[in-house]
Amino acid sequence: MQFGKIIKVSGPLVVAEGMNDAKMYDVVQVSEQRLIGEIIELRGDKASIQVYEETDGIGVGEPVYSTGNPLSVELGPGLLGMVFDGIQRPLDAIREKTGNYIHRGVQAPALDRDKQWDVSSVAKTGDKVTGGDILAEIQETTLIRHKVLVPVDITGVVEEIRSGKLRVTDVLARIRKADGSIAEVTMIQKWPVRLPRPAKQKLVLSEPLVTGQRVIDTLFPVAKGGSACIPGPFGSGKTVCQHQIAKWADAQVVVYCACGERGNEVTDLLLEFPHLKDPKTGEPLMQRTIIIANTSNMPVAAREASVYTAVTLAEYYRDMGYSVALMADSTSRWAEAMREISGRLEEMPGEEGYPAYLSYRVAEFYERAGKVKCLGSDNREGALSVIGAVSPPGGDFSDPVVQATLRVVKVFWGLEDKLAYRRHFPAINWLTSYSLYVDALGEYMRDAVGSDWPEVRANAMRLLQEEEELEEIARLVGMEALSEQDRLTLESARSIREDFLHQSAFHELDSYTSLSKQYLLLKAILAFHAAGRGAVSDGVPLEVLMRLSIRNEVGRAKYIPEQDIAKIAEMEKTMWEQVESATRQAASETNGLR
Repeated sequence: MQFGKIIKVSGPLVVAEGMNDAKMYDVVQVSEQRLIGEIIELRGDKASIQVYEETDGIGVGEPVYSTGNPLSVELGPGLLGMVFDGIQRPLDAIREKTGNYIHRGVQAPALDRDKQWDVSSVAKTGDKVTGGDILAEIQETTLIRHKVLVPVDITGVVEEIRSGKLRVTDVLARIRKADGSIAEVTMIQKWPVRLPRPAKQKLVLSEPLVTGQRVIDTLFPVAKGGSACIPGPFGSGKTVCQHQIAKWADAQVVVYCACGERGNEVTDLLLEFPHLKDPKTGEPLMQRTIIIANTSNMPVAAREASVYTAVTLAEYYRDMGYSVALMADSTSRWAEAMREISGRLEEMPGEEGYPAYLSYRVAEFYERAGKVKCLGSDNREGALSVIGAVSPPGGDFSDPVVQATLRVVKVFWGLEDKLAYRRHFPAINWLTSYSLYVDALGEYMRDAVGSDWPEVRANAMRLLQEEEELEEIARLVGMEALSEQDRLTLESARSIREDFLHQSAFHELDSYTSLSKQYLLLKAILAFHAAGRGAVSDGVPLEVLMRLSIRNEVGRAKYIPEQDIAKIAEMEKTMWEQVESATRQAASETNGLR
């Protein structure tokens, strides 16, 4: 059905008249090529349409067709392991149709309509069900069991339910609602991407999202269901950090949204992930991963939609009771897409040309993170953790996108190009970064790792801060003006930086570190400082302590395999013994001189 006619084309923005029956955020099809677009502004009978494909060659007078529905995604079995574009078109299926390049107007269903799934029913005939209850289960991949949920707007009694080999379009269940009507439920659900999926209740966050990255888990942890941002200049390692978290985080499902990243980085992602193994099961990591790929040379409007597509898919698996981690790389490109569309709409610009509603949109996205009690009668709990990279121009953290993000998220991992140039990775600055989850996670860490975990972390942070102050003094008056105790502090802090915080993403043994190993590593380093303070006070020269053999062993301890971490605990004991031996020897030499 024709809906209106085009009167203006400005890049991805098309204005059409005769749109009296249109609604905000309705999806329309533009021109005879049926390009997908979304209504983003209404003025009288004129609608401004954000087109998700290139508009070259589209002219005034061409038709606009209505679908009557908002931009939505298909939810159901078959999402895991897939690579979609920003509006959930499966790139593999499109490649089969058009080759290596996406042709305008090409369409393909997000879920395979021909594949048959082995469905095991959970609900039974006569059961009373409500939105969010589990109707059936499917082994979607070897790692994830897919739960088919009752649509959130349906409550009633199961009249019929099927098992066995079914396609996603087959009727799975018939539910009689309170008004007597019958609702036919398939395995496909459609959900508007801009509407958060509902939950019973948001829960207090008390468990860490373990990433295996020492600077994150020990100093600046993020909670399961929490939100974090990674701002940093070009070349500081934002993408590698997100890849590491996606590989190693103890989330059951990972959604990676490349919204506007460079094509070569997305290529690395697509080439690397299919060959990665899940660390817990040894199965391919892609069996619990969804990738949304919208590179910087793809249509700008689809980039703006891609983060909503990604977070909706993530919420769907959260509602099954899984822990989900969403990586958005980078939200600066998403904000730039908003800025371009806003400029074409001739809206009043805000700071640096971004739309005045930038902060609202950023908050709206990150607020969809959380740990929730899912809809349904079985008290499932799910968590969605959102981690967004931000690329401020020139590494300027006063950039509006960074500031709008920091108002919402509770973890700030500030990347610094100076650290990256010194080959210190992850290049997270330990003096400017912070986590507001530290206290909330303290009880979990004490119970799961060590009763003195908070004190160990606090001591490490104190040494790093003292190092900054002492280096400033040394620059002014010279290193020789520092006392032995101060030089010991500098040496201990250096060991924390080089032997603990520095971590190689490409080393088989160093790429991931468990919480227990992190705890033992840091305790061994701090043992040198604690024992050394007493020894220096007793007259042992710092040079003697620096020559202790155990120092080199601690420096190499991060390469000890996880199954042998008991050796690190022995190092702490050996450290005390060697320092005490050095103290006795120094005392003996002093007495001999007398």
